[in-house]
Amino acid sequence: MKVSATIITLNEERNIARCILSLKPFADEIIVLDSFSTDRTPEICKELNVTFHQRAWAGYSDSKNHLNSFATGDLIFSIDADEAVDEELSKAIIEIKKKGKPGLFEVNRKTNYCGKWIHHSGWYPDVKLRLFPANSCKWMGEFVHEELKCEEGLPVIRLQGHLEHYSYYNFVEHRARADKYSALTAQKMHVAGKKASFLKPWLSGFGRFISMFVIKLGFLDGKMGFMIALISAKSNIFKYKELRRLNQQG
Repeated sequence: MKVSATIITLNEERNIARCILSLKPFADEIIVLDSFSTDRTPEICKELNVTFHQRAWAGYSDSKNHLNSFATGDLIFSIDADEAVDEELSKAIIEIKKKGKPGLFEVNRKTNYCGKWIHHSGWYPDVKLRLFPANSCKWMGEFVHEELKCEEGLPVIRLQGHLEHYSYYNFVEHRARADKYSALTAQKMHVAGKKASFLKPWLSGFGRFISMFVIKLGFLDGKMGFMIALISAKSNIFKYKELRRLNQQG
């Protein structure tokens, strides 16, 4: 059984080598779809002998489905450029290849936030479906938070080990990316006919902070747990303000 590893990239020079090298022990091919990076991402990919394609950005689902069309393996392992497979997970995938066992395979993702591993805050365990049959799954979702749709009846199996997520190197990055996703989510909600009251941004932001820092034990992650909850709350406020703006524009 062959595994094709797939990665979409845009200006990932600080992450991409770590990602690709972590795939080498088990991937029969590594395929990158790049959205015309302006940094050293293309150069690094070519130095590491991966299959490299470039294409203008067309959204998450469309890009990932296009990328998957190049895969020749029986299974696809979908990974982001800021992620890496640890040794235990790599060994688990090698065993799947040996046994030729069909199914959908979930991984435990843990996040490194500004140099610290996060164990609470609703960020761990962050279970993701990342290893799946190449011919029976498709990414769906127009705006953000793409979802993998697969044929029914396949068993879902959780693999040992971790997918290590090197998410943000500083708080400014976190806020910028969180607001980007919030804006996309607001668009999705607006298209679906969702509305937001005047108080909704503030109530939602407060609720998000309490949920992450208190209920989901973010305080056990110390300062980083506080910042995760605070930035997430501010971004939630932004999301509903953006939804209100779109509502008012009609």
